[in-house]
Amino acid sequence: MKKPGDRPFPWWAIHGCMLISATLVATSFTVGKAITPFLDPAVLTLVRFVLAALLFAPYVGRRYGMRFPDQGALVRYGLISGALVGFFWLMFLSLKTTNPLNTGAIFTTVPGISGIYSWFLLKERLGRYRIAALLFAMAGALWVIFEGDPERVRQLVLNRGDLLFFCGCLLMALYMPLVKLFHRGEPMAVMTLWILITGCGWLLLFSATKLPAIAWKTVPAIVWYGIGYLAFFTTIVTFFISQWATIHLGPTRVMAYSYLYPPLIVLIEWFLRRDLPTLHTMLGIAIILPAMLIVQKKEKAAHP
Repeated sequence: MKKPGDRPFPWWAIHGCMLISATLVATSFTVGKAITPFLDPAVLTLVRFVLAALLFAPYVGRRYGMRFPDQGALVRYGLISGALVGFFWLMFLSLKTTNPLNTGAIFTTVPGISGIYSWFLLKERLGRYRIAALLFAMAGALWVIFEGDPERVRQLVLNRGDLLFFCGCLLMALYMPLVKLFHRGEPMAVMTLWILITGCGWLLLFSATKLPAIAWKTVPAIVWYGIGYLAFFTTIVTFFISQWATIHLGPTRVMAYSYLYPPLIVLIEWFLRRDLPTLHTMLGIAIILPAMLIVQKKEKAAHP
């Protein structure tokens, strides 16, 4: 926590770090798309979680000590990790039949859905600004998915991968409300580590029968590089940035950075492949962006 007398960080440094974090998360959709053809989604997610836990454990051990949680805590961590594991598994599965831009657009619905869950679970008020942001995000995401074609909207022509990823987003939206509901005062880093560890337990149940059949020596190097990148940069680095920024900006403004994923994915795809989406799709992205501004300005006014 920020202590009295601490020198405040300049706003540009905090928002700059959050922009870096959002960019790293946006790259995960492109990296995930590149490595999903080579491993089963459950196995891929398991390896990512195991590696992230191994990388994170030394930090937690040095700072807080390694203590095995009691049964009640394990149940709490297991429920949270169940939502997280379900999201990542569905993400990798969906990327077999959809593209990074669609997943990034659909992910912008997570903050709004999370607010609805918080309303039910935590009795938090949604507020007009959050409802407005949700409507902008939903409208933009639907525009991107249907490529601005009213006929496809009328016929409800949906990609199977888009449906799978939206189901994953319904689970991901539960993550923060469950963290708030089940947090009992322990350091957030400790909680995160045990969420990763219990997540490995869930994934072992899903993939135990598949592991012996995998020819590990034939797995391409790009998969290992991709998993390492996802485990370190888009899991651990983004965790530290988000935790630090939450102290200064608040959780809602930090979560609002997910509205930047679609334009960031467009830039990443253009940089890697010189491939730009259609004008209809760009218009859908433009519809999403006001959601970011609504949340940032409202929260800034509420917490000067």
